[in-house]
Amino acid sequence: MTWLLSLSLLWYGWVMLRRWLAWQKLPETSVPSTFMPSTKISVIIPVRNEYERIIKLLSDVEHQKYPQHLLEVLVIDDHSDDGTLEQVQQHVRTSQLSYKVLKLNDYVKEGGKKAAVQVGVGEAQGTLLVLTDGDCRVEPEWLREYAHLFETEQPYFISGPVCFDPTPTHFERMQLVEFASLIGVGGASIAMNSPNMCNGANLAYTKDVFQQVNGFAGNENIASGDDEFLLHKVDKAFPGRVKFLKNNKAIVYTLARKTLTSFVQQRVRWASKWKSYQSLQVQLVALCAFMVNFLLFLALPLVLWGSLALKAFLFAYLIKFGIDLLFLNSILSFMGKKRYLLYILPLQLVYIPYVVFTAIYGLFGRYSWKGRTIRTP
Repeated sequence: MTWLLSLSLLWYGWVMLRRWLAWQKLPETSVPSTFMPSTKISVIIPVRNEYERIIKLLSDVEHQKYPQHLLEVLVIDDHSDDGTLEQVQQHVRTSQLSYKVLKLNDYVKEGGKKAAVQVGVGEAQGTLLVLTDGDCRVEPEWLREYAHLFETEQPYFISGPVCFDPTPTHFERMQLVEFASLIGVGGASIAMNSPNMCNGANLAYTKDVFQQVNGFAGNENIASGDDEFLLHKVDKAFPGRVKFLKNNKAIVYTLARKTLTSFVQQRVRWASKWKSYQSLQVQLVALCAFMVNFLLFLALPLVLWGSLALKAFLFAYLIKFGIDLLFLNSILSFMGKKRYLLYILPLQLVYIPYVVFTAIYGLFGRYSWKGRTIRTP
């Protein structure tokens, strides 16, 4: 057991330290004050039961420092039953922006985010499609940052940073720290030209490239992963044309889960797509994270039974803790959330069993999301 745990830690250290270095080397983008964007942008917002948050997001979009004649907003309602659609329709009547409010059931019989995004892409008139979720908040420079990166480097796919805010409870702050590690790994992997993760709350791609890679074809039956599967397809078809937007003005803010049950359901939903990854590199990174946590999970009862020395377990645990601390310090500093770094201490106590449970259940179980019960394929 000792040698197996040691090998897994060496592997984990190699994976994470390379990404820490890649993050350090990845420059933060800077938009000159004289920059005049010329890209027509379509903001695509798939929504389902977002009555409490959607108007705040639309207000944020309307306050973007971006030319209105180069901007359109598409809201695609996925069978909401809480008045979301009616609220959006009422809001756009008094807006100066160009809006398209679409009902998913006018286009297809099935529901789900992939179908909603597909409809939005089909109706969009912009060159660059920027996507977010109905429960998010964005900064005034958000679209300007995307346009500058797109016009200067001409990527086909751009992944942006996402952060939880507000986080009034200790539980939500622990989620913020854990989620920051995922965003950091995703951004650093893109910087290494080995894209593996992104988040659908903040990303962009061109309409042309979506059509060239046949959109979500091949993974339509998987409820989660509209973002990452597309990322992998674009990277495979056009290596080197995926970029990460490292700028804190481009951070999209969303809500952490309020309850343990909803948190587990969300993470199981995310984990359910892992077995469908086609890229070996992506699979290996996911396997690495699972293995080190799984072996540490198994090590604890071995210590209690006397089959593994306590010093060996503590040494392994501290190595992983040190690696995570180094990496998260960089990511949280970028997000302006370094004050929450101390939450890595309680997080480490629950992270190991949490990863093991969600990974296994995501492969074989089912989960509920936005009023729908979904069984993993």
